[in-house]
Amino acid sequence: MTIAADKPVYSNIFAAVPDAVDSIQRLPVDDQLGLLWVLYENMGGLVTPAASGATDRIKLAGDLIYQVANLSHEEQLQFMRDLVAGTNNAMTRDYGCLTSNNKLAFWYQLAEWMRSGDVVPVPQDYQLSAPATAVLNKLIVLGFNQQIAVLRLIAGKMGINPLTA
Repeated sequence: MTIAADKPVYSNIFAAVPDAVDSIQRLPVDDQLGLLWVLYENMGGLVTPAASGATDRIKLAGDLIYQVANLSHEEQLQFMRDLVAGTNNAMTRDYGCLTSNNKLAFWYQLAEWMRSGDVVPVPQDYQLSAPATAVLNKLIVLGFNQQIAVLRLIAGKMGINPLTA
């Protein structure tokens, strides 16, 4: 399956992105993580240029990303679940301080390390659930810029903003 920019888009482009974000957020936490992985697998090479300045952004998120890398695989997975679930702890507050673009770059780096096995990898035989597949099908019809907007919004909504917590 390929997610591409030349797919037809929603008739109402203004509703498409918020609808997709809402659909993702209604999924259970592990389904959201699985969907993010599948999106990365399909778009990974395209996400880096979209998160312009990704290398510099990773440096800004460096302390946290390396903290996560030094956790056990079980703790790494729990951290990711905590981000998605909005659990309030020191690491999710650190993540909450990042900009949306830095958060997108953070997830890109996590996914790269997941692929290499440096961070808890997704099981080889992982299959999306039926509800997550339905959401993926909504995302596939979006244009590339809409897909990036969805990823940026999802990553941006994760974590705890310490100023509002």
